[in-house]
Amino acid sequence: MLLVYTHKISPRLNYIFKHICTRVLGVNVSFTIKIEEFIAHSSLKMSYTKQHLGNEFFIKSHDILFEQGLSDIEINVHDWENTKCFFYNGDSSAMPFDIFAASFYMLSRYEEYLPQVRDDYGRFLATQSLGYKYEFLHQPVVDIWACKFKEALQKQFPEFKFPEKKYKVKPIIDVPSPYAFKFKGVMRTLGGTAKDILRLKFKRLYTRYTVIFGFKHDPFDTFKYIVNKQKQLSYKFLIFFFIGDYSTFDKGVNINKRKYVSLIKHIADYSNVGLKASYLSVTNLKLLKKEKRKMEDIINVALRVSRNSFSKISLPDTYRNMVQLEIKEDYTMGYVNYIGFRAGSCTPFLFYDLDYEVQTPLKVCPFQLMDYALLKTTSLLDKKKVLASLINEIKQVNGEFVPVFHNYTFSDDQKWEGFKELFNIIIASRDE
Repeated sequence: MLLVYTHKISPRLNYIFKHICTRVLGVNVSFTIKIEEFIAHSSLKMSYTKQHLGNEFFIKSHDILFEQGLSDIEINVHDWENTKCFFYNGDSSAMPFDIFAASFYMLSRYEEYLPQVRDDYGRFLATQSLGYKYEFLHQPVVDIWACKFKEALQKQFPEFKFPEKKYKVKPIIDVPSPYAFKFKGVMRTLGGTAKDILRLKFKRLYTRYTVIFGFKHDPFDTFKYIVNKQKQLSYKFLIFFFIGDYSTFDKGVNINKRKYVSLIKHIADYSNVGLKASYLSVTNLKLLKKEKRKMEDIINVALRVSRNSFSKISLPDTYRNMVQLEIKEDYTMGYVNYIGFRAGSCTPFLFYDLDYEVQTPLKVCPFQLMDYALLKTTSLLDKKKVLASLINEIKQVNGEFVPVFHNYTFSDDQKWEGFKELFNIIIASRDE
């Protein structure tokens, strides 16, 4: 056990130390404000305060972990060996940066509470993030800092053995609509037909009606491939189905269609199933509750996991609603068009509510890659290089790789050519 001496045991300090020490490094941690208790402790120990007591392992603290609410914090990002960091704390500290304060800033999504330019969907932009501006979005900096902390502690306490952590893969398959043309109803089919004609998309028009009349397989219906792939693995995919109402944003299949319900039940026999919450439910508790109940009626178990449509998060309301409805895990923390680490981490963490200054039971499981982001690179070889680089970053810290693919990613559409191979590379990386 690691004992930390500090001048004040705050909720923020308790939260971030337990994440870094316990969830990332696998070491239990406790705190004391009594010098006698600290001196008597014979195992791992450190002080985290403004001044060191003697020759102990000491990290000079930044004020952010002892504050409440939001403040105008000055962030100066510096190069640090193979990465970057901020909250420089001088030469007297065992580490040149307060990694606990910096990690709290990243994991609490402090920057997302501040006034920002948002996109058309009201989403926090990757280009507005600290990681993008200072070119460390591609690194799981929180996990890298934790590893540096571990190395520094190991030098001070060479006899202590840290538990080993293994690289994991948790593939996500998002299903905004299980079918491209089937079960869309007369009005939507006629509307789609008109659009195809006006846009001169006659090939799509031909496919639409050959699918509707049963002469051709629906291009979005790739579930046979997904189930067959699942059967080859010892761990389960996490598949999110949209079951909300049709709207300007979401255009899925009506959940009242029996074949759609049967599909979800069939997939749930092989993989873990979650709720793809509608765009309108992201900040609407009543609507989210309704969608949650619908999904529970289908899968016949309490819903544990969800992911928001369009990967939209509106902090803190989105996560507060999930906590209130006892949803255990969220898989929305990431960027649609950029590869990287939105919260600076590839280790799941608990949502910390900055307004209430409390750690919640909601586990935030960040994703690092969405299939759309790979469309930015032209050739399949370039896509493989980008993917290999990302996998390497996560393996360096033995983190959890969470890629998001869609059911239509596995279709024969030329746009997604080679993506089955990329998916196989991701799956194979777990056993390398």
